[in-house]
Amino acid sequence: MKKIFYVFLLVFMVFLVASCVGVGSTEEKAPPSDALYKDISASPEDRARDLLQYMSLEEKIGQMAMVDRQFLASEADIAEYKLGALLSGGGSAPYRNTVEAWRSMVEGYQKKALSTRLGIPLLYGIDAVHGHNNVYGATIFPHNIGLGATRDAELVERIERATALEVAATGIHWTFAPCVTVPQDERWGRTYEGFSEDPAVVAELGAAAIRGFQGGSDISSLGRPDTILATAKHFVADGGTEGGVDRGDAKITEEELQNIHLVPYVDAVKNSVATIMVSFSSINGVKMHSNKHLIMDVLRAKLGFDGLLVSDWAAHTELKGSLAQQLETVINAGLDMIMIPDSYKDFYSTMLKLVEEKKIPMSRIDDAVYHILLTKFRLGLFDNPFVVSAPADVVGSAEHRAIAREAVRKSLVVLKNDKSVLPLKRGAKIAVIGSKANDIGIQCGGWTISWQGKSGNITKGTTILEGLREVAGDSTEIVYHKNLSPSDEIDADVAVVVVGENPYAEMKGDNRSLKLSATDVRLVKTAAEKNIPVALIILSGRPILINEVLDYADAVVAAWLPGTEGAGVADVLMGDFKPVGKLPFAWPRSVSDLPLKIEDEGKALFPYNYGLTF
Repeated sequence: MKKIFYVFLLVFMVFLVASCVGVGSTEEKAPPSDALYKDISASPEDRARDLLQYMSLEEKIGQMAMVDRQFLASEADIAEYKLGALLSGGGSAPYRNTVEAWRSMVEGYQKKALSTRLGIPLLYGIDAVHGHNNVYGATIFPHNIGLGATRDAELVERIERATALEVAATGIHWTFAPCVTVPQDERWGRTYEGFSEDPAVVAELGAAAIRGFQGGSDISSLGRPDTILATAKHFVADGGTEGGVDRGDAKITEEELQNIHLVPYVDAVKNSVATIMVSFSSINGVKMHSNKHLIMDVLRAKLGFDGLLVSDWAAHTELKGSLAQQLETVINAGLDMIMIPDSYKDFYSTMLKLVEEKKIPMSRIDDAVYHILLTKFRLGLFDNPFVVSAPADVVGSAEHRAIAREAVRKSLVVLKNDKSVLPLKRGAKIAVIGSKANDIGIQCGGWTISWQGKSGNITKGTTILEGLREVAGDSTEIVYHKNLSPSDEIDADVAVVVVGENPYAEMKGDNRSLKLSATDVRLVKTAAEKNIPVALIILSGRPILINEVLDYADAVVAAWLPGTEGAGVADVLMGDFKPVGKLPFAWPRSVSDLPLKIEDEGKALFPYNYGLTF
């Protein structure tokens, strides 16, 4: 009996200890005043490991949550739930969309985070994917497909250096860029977010973008106040889905995965990218957010990535099962931070229960939180949580707009130039035709001020029409026709007709036909009937089918989505700069030819790397 009594007593004591200090404990361990994590001279790695030991489970779970600011029930919840990060999704802006309002908003959130027991600062993230594109008046650069046409890594690095300064001026620390996807089918609505279908080009320009955002290829450069965290996305093969379906399934071989889609991530890790975002899409039927092999064995172990892994927008909810099952899957697969982005209270309670039930081991929680803290220490956020390194007037500055204008002119690809219609002659009468010639929103495309973008005067900038008037000068008469009917008379020596796609972004941008609208086709044909040369300018986020209008145009220019600096288009049209852009994607003759490979030159209307000059 005595033996049984002692066994029972031992079991009881073990249970008592476990209930007090075991998994799920809310016990808080107070750090000493000289704790290592407070020592600015210690390494970020040592500081992160030290701080981790003082955190309760509740504090750790909170660090793993990223919430969109528009879904905060109360700002007090930042401290209540110990949130690790906030973000602004497309269009999630303060009521007054000004630099000062953004800065004040982020500072207010940060103060709430610093009021917690351990004072762990917030990360604030945003989709600054072609400039600080959520902020009114910011410089909007060409989308990545246009930058891919430049083949100019030095230019891309300067662009993202300028973007980093504009983001930092609003108090924000983190951009969800660059997108290092390698799109293989132009029907995909995110094609314009990719630099090229060539993985070598994507790797080179993606690495340049990372260096621009982070101030160099050494992770220590992140400690400077004028840098922001870059994010390579979306890991992996998001551009290889069957049929170009957004969030679809990439039915690919191991060779295709290695030789196409993983290539840019090798260079991203070599250039010390701080964060990587995992893709919504699947590979051979396995959702990437559940793909532990590619996340842990390939990205972490093989490629050596030691930064922060973040989920995409509510991507866990696309997995099968209950919220608990979804979170169990994605956390155990290797995700560190979950972009919830709304139901953070359910996330918090569910994660606590999963750990208490040992469905997520404490070692996985500690690993995730370590990467989060390490990233914050690398960024210098603990030591300077309120540093704003750039003045407000850097946003949309003349210097940055000059870089954007350079990028526009280097991105233009001349596809056709019969009878040397281009460059246009000064002193000639030029008819500019089409509503898209005078529309900032359309030339910027998606991810501009709002998520999907929209037409109209949505931000500050120069339209193509305004740019032509500026560059051509007083000696050249420019007449604008917003619309054109067969009965309209045109007194001009040449017509510049601007057509293309209306703004779109992910989910809504997939296009099965890739055709010009019937309105645009009629516009080109009507202009050609006026018996004057026609220079056709195409605004699009991908190669689109132009067979219907190709014979009606004497010159054709792919201008992609150039952003706010339309004068860059005029610089080339008027001959002040020679066109140097080369196609980053082969231009298809028909949808039936897709996916069109680089080596399929005979099938393409214009092959990969094609581009005329004057």
